[in-house]
Amino acid sequence: MSYLEEIQVKNLDHLGIVAGLIDEIGIVKIINNKLGIDVREKISAGTVVKSILINGLGFVSRPLYLFSQFFQDKAIEKLLGERIKTDYLNDDKIGRVMDELYKYGLNDIFIEVVLEVIKKFKIDLKYSHLDSTSFHLDGEYKREEDKEKQEEEKIIKERPIFIKKGYSRDHRPDLKQCVLDLITSQDGDIPLFVRVGDGNESDKAVFGKVLVEFKKQIKFDSIMVCDSALYGQENLQLIQHLKWITRVPMTIKKAKELVQNIEVEEVKDEDKEKRSDLNLESYTWKEEIVTYGGIKQTWLIVLSEKRQKSDLEKLEKQLSQEEKKSQKFLKEIQSEEFEHPQAARYKLKAINKKLKLLEIKEVELIETYSKKKEKIYKMISLIIKKDEEISRKTKEAGKFILATNLVEENKLEASEILITYKNQQSTERGFRFLKDPLFFTDSFFVEKPERIETILFLMSLCLLIYNLGQRELRNCLKRVKKGINNQVGKVTLRPTLRWIFQCFQGIHYVILNGVKQIVNLTEERRFILSLLPASCQRYYL
Repeated sequence: MSYLEEIQVKNLDHLGIVAGLIDEIGIVKIINNKLGIDVREKISAGTVVKSILINGLGFVSRPLYLFSQFFQDKAIEKLLGERIKTDYLNDDKIGRVMDELYKYGLNDIFIEVVLEVIKKFKIDLKYSHLDSTSFHLDGEYKREEDKEKQEEEKIIKERPIFIKKGYSRDHRPDLKQCVLDLITSQDGDIPLFVRVGDGNESDKAVFGKVLVEFKKQIKFDSIMVCDSALYGQENLQLIQHLKWITRVPMTIKKAKELVQNIEVEEVKDEDKEKRSDLNLESYTWKEEIVTYGGIKQTWLIVLSEKRQKSDLEKLEKQLSQEEKKSQKFLKEIQSEEFEHPQAARYKLKAINKKLKLLEIKEVELIETYSKKKEKIYKMISLIIKKDEEISRKTKEAGKFILATNLVEENKLEASEILITYKNQQSTERGFRFLKDPLFFTDSFFVEKPERIETILFLMSLCLLIYNLGQRELRNCLKRVKKGINNQVGKVTLRPTLRWIFQCFQGIHYVILNGVKQIVNLTEERRFILSLLPASCQRYYL
């Protein structure tokens, strides 16, 4: 054997960090405890799941059936176990494990992982955020609905999802889809609850049920934060024993009246500095006690200066566009010949339906004769502004209403309500992560709805691992009061974990004459490892 044949070089890169976080949480053990270990199998279900999660956070766009190729140049024995070979990760094995996960209960497994994370990493659960998104799907999913299916179903279904067309947040109404409901912690954006729903599912119909089920599964006194889809009389009755903050839709009569008539309070000089420290200097507000749906609430009517400016600019643009459009309509209707007066007025009514801020008004209907000596009618019209509508939109500009059932002894400061709702971006950041084109799936082509749900479960585990690693890193940097350089060379205490992954590119696992070692582990990389859990360090040090 030549000298060169005695050297093996495998890529480790950032995958040791991912593997370490999986170990620290105990995901492999949880999966194996749930699904069991068959001594005849060369690789356990928990280790297969670990390999999927490592692949998912490898940030290379590879579908499930290319897993073995993904690991061909990786230090698989270091990451998954000394006796693990790449050919163990074939599509048949992965498919069987995915089916076993679904059969056992994806929700039950996810909740157990989450509870372990909450306990081990002391996640603050004062606030939790709920939102939903849609994932578009390629392929045919022909499965008839159960004709005897009851209208009211449990939120945790005993049937697979229905892949259907619905409101597409991906702006792909031409494709079928499924819906993902996600609850995250405000502390580190940690996913706490995941549910996959039918493609045509309505947020308003399920959000209340999702929160009730979440509180059954995770018994913590968390204040739930949600957008206006939650705010309806039926949902408020459903969640009346929970604590919540949500946005009030402007379709509610009382909300319209308050936004039109109430004046937000001027900021006192002594409060300006405090609001600046909270990054709320561009906000003013006024509180009102309101009873809606039989629930006593605090309504916070908020005015955002930035949003007001943007809304007024949009209003001016809309007015300008309508003026051009209405001039064209005016010319059209005044040049047209009508056989009957009602035909002219019907045409005018149809035109005005297309205008929101302007109106074409009839001045006079003239009876005359055409060139063929037939009696006709011509309309004289003019364009007028809908002053009341423009005034309404001007008053509404920049305003929105937040509601909470925390009143009297449980009352929150107005600034805390606003800051908490602004952190609703917690779930949106999670959705951006899940839909990133570098993630291991963007749109799905899987033969069964059950597999779709399982893939989204695995993707959500990837999100949990990623956000947990990022939270731990940032918290450690804050404690040691020492930052690291970001992409542009500036020192930061809040790096993204993706940047850390990039910093670890080029780390190799080398076996030379039977001696195993890690190469390219610089001082900077060692410092970063010292900030991460011990399980991550073991893959490198």
